[in-house]
Amino acid sequence: MEKFSNIYHRAAERKCGEQMLLSLLNEPLPAADIARLADDQWLEEFTRKIFQSGFYWAVINNKWPGFREVFWDFNIGKLLMMPPEMLEKKASDQRIVRNYTKVKTITANALMIHVASEEHGSFGQFIAQWPTDDIIGLWAYLKQHGSRLGGNTGPYALRVMGKDTFMLSRDVEAYLRANDIIEGGLQTKRSLRATQDFFNEMQQQSGFSLQQISQTISYSCGDNRVGVASA
Repeated sequence: MEKFSNIYHRAAERKCGEQMLLSLLNEPLPAADIARLADDQWLEEFTRKIFQSGFYWAVINNKWPGFREVFWDFNIGKLLMMPPEMLEKKASDQRIVRNYTKVKTITANALMIHVASEEHGSFGQFIAQWPTDDIIGLWAYLKQHGSRLGGNTGPYALRVMGKDTFMLSRDVEAYLRANDIIEGGLQTKRSLRATQDFFNEMQQQSGFSLQQISQTISYSCGDNRVGVASA
């Protein structure tokens, strides 16, 4: 296994120096801040990422004010009381991207959030308490209990909301394969476990967050070189 210091130095070289690299690395939110995020905010971001999947993100973002109007600012209480026929009607509203399959995820994920919130005080508290050394377990929870939150959709939403997580981007996947950390399917239990173990080791070596490690790996390989580091 390559040492994190080697990955870090290679990324710094590709990004014109350590100062530039550090400016590109983002910190996740503290657990206390995540715990304060409202349940409606989580539902909104899950929904945004579900609709962005397979679409141009700009199209979804341009229509987002319409989504917020149609779905009552993602008020979970109202959405869970909504009859199925009303959901079908909302799915055909011109203010949103009309995709009934994806629209149905709104009430399904509202229920997931509500159940977790009832047990843990809020969905934000539930997420904040989840240990990052088993972030793949949280991914699995979202996939199992939510709707269309598998693959990178759930992790992308977690990242946007501030939860510390690595991302299985193309560059990260390429690095993991090139260094024989994973083989076979990217989303198999074996590959995910090996990836989590790798990131846990990198975190012990560096003290960086999973997010910063993931970004550093991406900057250390692939096609994102910027200039040549000065001597």
